[in-house]
Amino acid sequence: MGEDNQRIGGLSAGLAVILEGDDNKENSSKTRLFSCCDDLSHQSVERTLEYVFGLPNRSLSPITGPIDSNLIRSIIRNDFSRLNAKLGHSHDETGGIFIENGCGPDVVRLENISICGGIKTIKPPLLIESTAMFSSARANACVWKGKWMYEVMLETSGIQQLGWATVSCPFTDHKGVGDADDSYAYDGRRVSKWNKDAETYGQSWVVGDVIGCCIDLDRDEILFFRNGNSLGVAFHGIRKMGPGFGYYPAISLSQGERCELNFGGRPFKYPIQGYLPLQRPPYKSNYVTRLLQCWSRLLDMHSVERAERSLVQKLRRVKRFVSLEELFQPVSHSICEEFFSVLEADALSVEYMVWGPLLPFMFEVFGLNAPHDYSSLDKVVDVLLDFQGSQMLFEHIINALSCGCKTAQLILTECPYSGSYSYLVLACHLLRRNELMVLWWKSPYFEFFFEGFLSQKSPNKQDLESMIPTVWWPGSYEDASHEGNMLLTTTALSEAVTKIEEKHRDLCFLVIQFIPPITPPQLPGAVFRTFLQSLLLKNRGADRNVPPPGVSSNSVLVSIYTVVLHFLSEGFSLGDICGWLKSGKADGSDVGFLHRGGQQSFPVGLFLKDDPHRIDISRLGGSYSHLSKLYPAIVNEIEVVRWDEGCMDDEETIVTHSTRKKPCCCSSYDADFTTIMKNPIKYSAKGSRGHCSSIPERSAHVTAECSDGSLNDEITDKPSSSGQSEPEYGYHRVHHMKTLPKESNMSTATLQEEELLDVLLWLYHIGLAPNFKQASYYMTHQSQTISLLEETDKQIRERACGEQLKHLKEARNEYREDVVDCVRHCAWYRISLFSRWKQRGMYAMCMWVVQLLLVLSKMDSVFIYIPEYYLEALVDCFHVLRKSDPPFVPSTIFIKQGLASFVTFVVTHFNDSRISSADLRDLLLQSISVLVQYREYLAAFESNEAATQRMPKALLSAFDNRSWIPVTNILLRLCKGSGFGSSKNGESSSSSIIFQRLLKEACVNDKELFSAFLNRLFNTLSWTMTEFSVSVREMQEKYQVIEFQQRKCCVIFDLSCNLARILEFCTREIPQAFLSGPDTNIRRLTELIVFILNHIMSAADAEFFELSLRRHSQSSEKVNRGMILAPLVGIILNLLDASNVAEVQECNDLLEVFASMDCPDIVNCGFQYLLDYNWDGPLRGNAFVTKYEQLESFLSHLACRTVAQHEKMDLMGETDDDDGTCCICYASEANAQIAPCSHRSCYGCITRHLLNCQRCFFCNTTVTEVIKIGEMRG
Repeated sequence: MGEDNQRIGGLSAGLAVILEGDDNKENSSKTRLFSCCDDLSHQSVERTLEYVFGLPNRSLSPITGPIDSNLIRSIIRNDFSRLNAKLGHSHDETGGIFIENGCGPDVVRLENISICGGIKTIKPPLLIESTAMFSSARANACVWKGKWMYEVMLETSGIQQLGWATVSCPFTDHKGVGDADDSYAYDGRRVSKWNKDAETYGQSWVVGDVIGCCIDLDRDEILFFRNGNSLGVAFHGIRKMGPGFGYYPAISLSQGERCELNFGGRPFKYPIQGYLPLQRPPYKSNYVTRLLQCWSRLLDMHSVERAERSLVQKLRRVKRFVSLEELFQPVSHSICEEFFSVLEADALSVEYMVWGPLLPFMFEVFGLNAPHDYSSLDKVVDVLLDFQGSQMLFEHIINALSCGCKTAQLILTECPYSGSYSYLVLACHLLRRNELMVLWWKSPYFEFFFEGFLSQKSPNKQDLESMIPTVWWPGSYEDASHEGNMLLTTTALSEAVTKIEEKHRDLCFLVIQFIPPITPPQLPGAVFRTFLQSLLLKNRGADRNVPPPGVSSNSVLVSIYTVVLHFLSEGFSLGDICGWLKSGKADGSDVGFLHRGGQQSFPVGLFLKDDPHRIDISRLGGSYSHLSKLYPAIVNEIEVVRWDEGCMDDEETIVTHSTRKKPCCCSSYDADFTTIMKNPIKYSAKGSRGHCSSIPERSAHVTAECSDGSLNDEITDKPSSSGQSEPEYGYHRVHHMKTLPKESNMSTATLQEEELLDVLLWLYHIGLAPNFKQASYYMTHQSQTISLLEETDKQIRERACGEQLKHLKEARNEYREDVVDCVRHCAWYRISLFSRWKQRGMYAMCMWVVQLLLVLSKMDSVFIYIPEYYLEALVDCFHVLRKSDPPFVPSTIFIKQGLASFVTFVVTHFNDSRISSADLRDLLLQSISVLVQYREYLAAFESNEAATQRMPKALLSAFDNRSWIPVTNILLRLCKGSGFGSSKNGESSSSSIIFQRLLKEACVNDKELFSAFLNRLFNTLSWTMTEFSVSVREMQEKYQVIEFQQRKCCVIFDLSCNLARILEFCTREIPQAFLSGPDTNIRRLTELIVFILNHIMSAADAEFFELSLRRHSQSSEKVNRGMILAPLVGIILNLLDASNVAEVQECNDLLEVFASMDCPDIVNCGFQYLLDYNWDGPLRGNAFVTKYEQLESFLSHLACRTVAQHEKMDLMGETDDDDGTCCICYASEANAQIAPCSHRSCYGCITRHLLNCQRCFFCNTTVTEVIKIGEMRG
C-alpha cells in the first residue's frame, strides 16, 4: 500500500500530528493540526487524507475547497472504493455445497421438516433448546466436497451429539446424530464419538465452550475442535457423496439442553485454517474492515499527540492548515455514512458486520488492557449515535459483548486482563450512556444479555493444565522451583478473577442506579430488583436432582452472589445512590450492612407475600399454600421486626460489633495468618490433611462426619420406636425485640438491603452450595490420594525388585496423576471461592441470619413461613467456613467470637416440630454430631446455656428410627473414654464430664423418657447385630468379600459397637434402672449380651470374620472383635460393682438372671470366651488384673448357680403341674392377666411386649389393663 514507504524521521510523511501552540499563549487552549511537508513544500492536507484512507502517495489532487463531508464522501466513493473494489469474499468457486433457500439467499438455518422431538428458539436466529426427551435436527445445507465447518456455542453442558449426517439418517425419540450409518457425532458430556457405536474421544466440555465441527471431504475425515484446540481426527474414511447428496450439519439434544449454532452468519470465534463457513460472509465485510481501519488511523492521531509531542515540537518545516475538529468530524461522519449505507444495502449482514469488523475496531480503539482510551471510544460512539440505524447496531454490540463473556477463557499469559474482562469493561463504559442503557433495558433480551455479562467459563481438566502448568504440594518430589511457579500462577489468576468481579459489580451498580423512563417514575434499584425476581422465577426447582429446563448457568448465580455479598459486606464503593440502601443510622451508612451491628430490623412481610417468584419456595412449616390456609389472617399483617444485635446470646459470652471484643469478621487476624496468606498453596495442602479434615465429611452438606448416615438407603428395616415427646422451644427471653406495623410512608419500591440478603441466601443455596460441595470433595480426595501416594513410595523403597515393584510403580503413576489433578482443582476453588473478603462476608452473613432465625423463632406465626433455604444456607455456610482451606480464623475462636448463637440455634431446633422437613431437622442434628467431635467446639456447647439446659433430654427423645445414627454419634462422643478397654478407663480428657452429668440427671429425673430411650436402644442394638450377622453369613457362604457387603458390615459393626458403649454408659451411671424395680430391663440386657456373644462366637472362620470388617488400609489392631466384646464386659462389671453399693442392696440379682436363662451352655461358653479373649494393648496393669479376676469369679459363681437352678427346675417339673407356667418364656409363673381378653402370661413378658405394641400377643386385642393375679384374688 501507499503508506509502506512514507516513513520520514519516525513519522509518516502524510501523518498529521498534534502540537499545542506554546508560542501563542492566547490560543494555547486551541488545538492546531500540523504535518510534515516534503522538500518541495507540498501541502499536507492531501497527504494526511491519503494516509487516513490508505491511498497511494500523491494520488489526491490539490484540495482548493473546504474540508467538508462532501469532499470526504467523494474521496471514499471514488478513490477509496476503486482501490478496494476487489476485496469481496470469493467463496469456493468450485462449489461442493448446496443451500435450500428459506430465509434468504444462501442463509443457512435448521430445516423445520427435519426436526424430531421439540426444538424451541430461545433467541433468533439459532439459539435453541430441546423441549423433548431427545430432539434432533439438520441444517438446510449439504456438502459433498471441500473442507467445511460450523461452530456450536454450548449454553448447557449435558448430553448433546454434534456432527454431520446424511439425509438418510433416521431421527427418532431415542436415536439421533451418530446413531446410524453415515452419521457422525461428538458428545463431550460422555467424552465419546458416535457412529452407531460409541468410542472414547475428545475432552469433557463445559458451559461456554465453542465446538468446531469440521468435515474434510478431500481426505474423507471428520474432526472436532474445542475452543480452537484440535481433539484429533474422529472419523476416517467416511463415505463419499455426489452433488446434492452430501453431509448436513446435524445435532441431537437431550431435554433442556441449549446451544447456539453458527453456520457463518457471524465470524467464527475460532476459525480453522483451510475450512470454510457454510454460509457465505457478506460480500463487503472486508471492505468495511478497511473502512474502519481508516477511522482507526484517524484516531491514532491522538496517540501520536501524547506519545511524540516532544519530537514534533522539534520539527522545523511545518505549515498550519485546518483545525483537528474541522478534519475529524467530516472524515468520521463520512466513514460512518458509508458504513451505514453498506448495512442498508444488505440488511441481513448487520450481525456479521458488528461481530466481524466493528467490534474488533472498537476493541482496537479502546484497548483490551488498561489503560483504556476512553476519549477515543467516546468520539466513535458519539458519531455512531448520530445515525438513524445506530439503535440496531448497538443492540448487536451488546449481544456480542454478552456472548463474548460466556465464551471468554482465562489465559495465564494474558492475566490480569484475561477472561471476560475486556468485554465487561467495554460494556460498562458504553452503558454509562443513558441512551444505551435505555436501549438495553427496552430489549426483549435484557435479562438474557445481563446473564451473559455475568457468565464465567468454568475450566475443565485440560483448561486447568494450561492455567496451572506446574503444581506443588508438601512432601512432593517435584522440582523445587514448582512451589514458586505455582504461587506466581495462582496469584496472577487471582488478580484476573478479582478484576472480573470488579467489573461485575460496576455493571450491576449501573443497573441499580438506572431509572427507567416509564410512568409512574421508579426509584433506583427497581430494575435490578425485577431482574432478581425474574431470576428466582426462572430457577424454580434448580436445586432438584434433575433441574427443569431453562435454568440459569451456575456461573451466573455465583457471579450475582459475589456481587451482592460484596455490596452487603464491603459496602458500595461507588457512593450513595439517591439515599437508598441506608440502615437508618447516620454514622453507619459507610459500613457494610452485614457489619453495622446495633439495632437490626427485618421486613417479615418478605416471607408472607404471595409473589409469583416466592410462592413455590418451601417454607419451614410446609408449602405456602398450605400455611396460608391455616393462618390466612397472618398473611395480611406485614410487620417489621427489630432487635438488638446479640440479644439472643448469653450475657457472659456475647460478642457483637458493639462490644469491646469484635466478631471474627471484624477482627484483624492478618498478623497471625500472614504466612498462610502469603503462601496459601503450601498451607492448604497441609491443612487438607490436618485438624478439620481428620474425620471424613459429607462435603458441603455437613453429614459426612456421620459416615454411617450414608447407608440410610441401604438399611431399610430399621427398628420401630415410640413417638417422640413434644419439646419446648422457649429457653431464652428475647431482649429488646419488637414488631412494628409497616409504615405507610415507607416506599415499597425502594430496594432494601434486607431484600438483597434474602436473595443472597437463595443464591448461596442454589449456586454456591454445589460448588463448595465439589471443592470439599477434591480437598478430601487430595488428602486421601497423597496418603496413598506416600504409602506406595514407601513400599517401592522397601521392595526393590520383582513383579510387585512394577505394579507399585504403575499404581504410583495413577496416584500421582490424581494428586496433580486434585491440587489444580483445589487451587482453582481457593482462587474463585475462598478469597479473604468472601470469607469475611460469609461469616457476617452467618451471624446475621442465625440472629434473625432465633428472633423469629419466638414468633410461631412468622417462623413457619421462613424459606427452608435460610436454614440450609446458614448450616452449609457455617461448615464451609469451619473447613475452609486456608482457614478463616483459628478454630479455637471460630464459634466463640461471633457464632455462639449458631450453637443455640441447632440445639434448640433440631427437634423442633414446627420444622416440617425431617431432612432439615436431621441437618441440624448432624451439625451437632460433627461439632462435638472436636474439643474446642465441644467446649462451646458446654458453655452454652441452651445446650446444657435442653440438649440432653432432646437427644434422648430424638433417638428414634430416623435419627438414631447421629444421636448415637453424639452420645458416644459425650461419653467417650469412660468404658472398659478405653485408652483411659474412667475420666477422659476428650470426654465431656459436664454432659455426662447432665445426661445422668435427665435419665434419673425423667424415668418415662429414659425408659422409652432404653427400649429403643435395646431394639436398635438387637437389629444391628442381626443385620451384621446375616451379612457376614452371606459373604461366608460365598466365601467372597464383596465391596458393598463389606462396607455395609463395617458400618453396622461400628454402629453396634457404639450402641453397646452407650448401653455400657447407662449401666455405669444409672445402674438402678437395671437392678431396682421390675426385672424387665435386666432380663432384656442379659438376653442381649448372650445374643451378641452367640453371634460373635458362631463365626466359624475367625480370619474371614475380621477380614469382612477391615476397611482399606486398616490394620487388625484397629478393627477386631474386641470392639464389641469390651463394652459387654464393661456392662457386666458395672452392674457387679453397683450391686455392692448400699443404695441398691434390694436389687435384681444379676447372677440369678443369667442362671435362669434357658441356654446355660451358650451362657457359660460366652463368658468363657470373654475370659479367653486376648485383651492386649491398653488392657494391662493392676487395674485390668482386678477386673479380670472379678469377671472370672462371676463366671465361677454363675456355673454353680446355673447347676443349682436347673436342678431346682427339674424337681419342680416332677411335682408341679405345667398349667401355671408362662407359655411365652416357660421360665416364670403366669402371674398376670390381660384385660379385656383375660389371657394370662408372666408379668415380665407382658410388660416387655407392651413397650413396642399395645395389642395382646394372643388375640391382637387392644390392651386396656394388666392385672396381677395375686391382686385379683386379694
